[in-house]
Amino acid sequence: MKKTGTSDGVSIMSEKERKRAARSVKKTDNNLVWLWHNMEGFRGIYFLAILGTLLYNALQLVVPYFSAQLVDRFLAGSDAAYNLTNHRDQFFLLLELMVGLTIFRVIIVYLDCVAYERVSQGVLYRVRNFLFDKIQRQDMKFYNTFRTGDLMTRVTGDLDAVRHMIAWVVRMVVEACALLLATGTYFFLMNWKLALCLLAVAPVLFVLIYRFKVQVKPMHQLLREKLAGMNTIAQENISGNRVVKAFAREDYEIERFDVGNRDYRDTNIKTAYTWLAYYPYIESLANLLPVIQLLAGGLFLIAGDLTMGEYVAFSGLTWAIANPMRQLGNIMNEFQRFSAASRKVMEIYYAEPDIVDPENPLEHTGRFDGLIEFRDVSFSYEDSNLPVLKHITFTAKPGETVAIMGETGCGKTSLIHLIPRFYEPTEGEVLIDGHNVNEYTLKDLRGGIGLATQDVLLYSDSIDGNIAYGDSHISREEVVKFARYSAADEFIAKMPEGYDTIVGERGVGLSGGQKQRISLARALAVKPSILILDDTTSAVDLETEKEIQHSLRELSFPCTKLIIAQRISTTKTADQILIMQHGEITERGTHEELIKKGGYYAELVKLQTGM
Repeated sequence: MKKTGTSDGVSIMSEKERKRAARSVKKTDNNLVWLWHNMEGFRGIYFLAILGTLLYNALQLVVPYFSAQLVDRFLAGSDAAYNLTNHRDQFFLLLELMVGLTIFRVIIVYLDCVAYERVSQGVLYRVRNFLFDKIQRQDMKFYNTFRTGDLMTRVTGDLDAVRHMIAWVVRMVVEACALLLATGTYFFLMNWKLALCLLAVAPVLFVLIYRFKVQVKPMHQLLREKLAGMNTIAQENISGNRVVKAFAREDYEIERFDVGNRDYRDTNIKTAYTWLAYYPYIESLANLLPVIQLLAGGLFLIAGDLTMGEYVAFSGLTWAIANPMRQLGNIMNEFQRFSAASRKVMEIYYAEPDIVDPENPLEHTGRFDGLIEFRDVSFSYEDSNLPVLKHITFTAKPGETVAIMGETGCGKTSLIHLIPRFYEPTEGEVLIDGHNVNEYTLKDLRGGIGLATQDVLLYSDSIDGNIAYGDSHISREEVVKFARYSAADEFIAKMPEGYDTIVGERGVGLSGGQKQRISLARALAVKPSILILDDTTSAVDLETEKEIQHSLRELSFPCTKLIIAQRISTTKTADQILIMQHGEITERGTHEELIKKGGYYAELVKLQTGM
């Protein structure tokens, strides 16, 4: 089973969709503006949903209004007996309207919920796809900055808070405003004095809500950080489970996770307690409304300023003032949760890589010739003042094999990472076929390079799918051919399902040498113009390595090879050997030439051969 997707193997959006989305991204610091921008295509149905919310909340007045009419005209009014006897049809008409409009309201509520859910899930799907696409296209600086667990939290939990904002918070705000406005207007039209008595508690409530907002906002931001930290601990532990077991550190890791989990729990409790500190006051104010209605309404009823039907209407609608007051605290709490989560999502949403395609890229079709040139290249990482590479100059001609050797930390891997533009040199130029690598699009540049590293990552897929990862359209025969080049075919054929065998996450179940050989086959399967091997055969035996070296010399396509290695058996047949020390090339030449010089390489030959 081969991996499917676009031709570059990483994008979940088509190139056309990605470019359209990139053009439409307008940076903003306002999370509500950002949310509205991402609702493009759903705004019409969302607007209808809001109108539906206004309508079904306005229809809340139906039952109290008709109840008042029934009480005053047919039950408690001075003409009640006469009306009930002579206008019974009106009595039943009012009942039918009450029942019919109630059923109509239920239908609107159902359709409204469906609309909100459809919009929220649609926006969630779109933003999550965009975020994943954005993450895929970031450079190494981005991955050095953000932890994996943090990124996972932003793409899952934080985005769910955004969906909740669309599906619930906005709806509750509209519902509360609609209820307060409709009910308040109706109250003032019936009896403005009683209406003022009931709404007198509103200013006190708004002050409490504002104070709650100020206190809870930083706590929600801290809560998102604690969640990201806890997820990072879990992700690192699960990924590194073999190391944990090798050092018998299960208890230590359990305690470490417990500390992160406890921090998250305590922050959650503290946030909840902040709301609970205000809840009694808000609830008391809401519960005070029926008391005010009973006392003030009773006095107005006795004084003749209020009819029995109006009193019943006020009594039936008091909840329409009380409930929104109760909800305001929850709404503010959820809004602050959305605000904290959306800020973290927007940080990724608007992140731009430093390494991008040139504005006017060099047109490139077909294969590279494979000429590689380093011209006085120096490099250092942004978070370090120490130079990693110093004035590196060398040329690898098309079809040549260049071996790079040196002690650990001398800059070998950093050097090869400059070729596919994982990083940019701080000085000098890296050229392929006479052109600076900056002049090519990243897709053209990296599409012509095959890379296999010592630290192999295999996907939870079949062996066939892992080898064909760079080009999912190659045939099984070609997959087998490249497996033979890397001396992997023999052990693959002995596996339970051969090339259809599913390997575990990160290649669990395979030896280090087996994983390296599959990684090499994957690099060869794209038929690269430039093949970069970073200590790729370090875990294989000498006999297998000899077979691989022979295959690399007999490839069916032209290829310039850069090989980082520590074994003389790997480098001795190279056309050119570069010795690096402290970020500089201190020796260069063929195997025989370097032995005659008597330097680092000659000492290494003596050490490994026992001469």
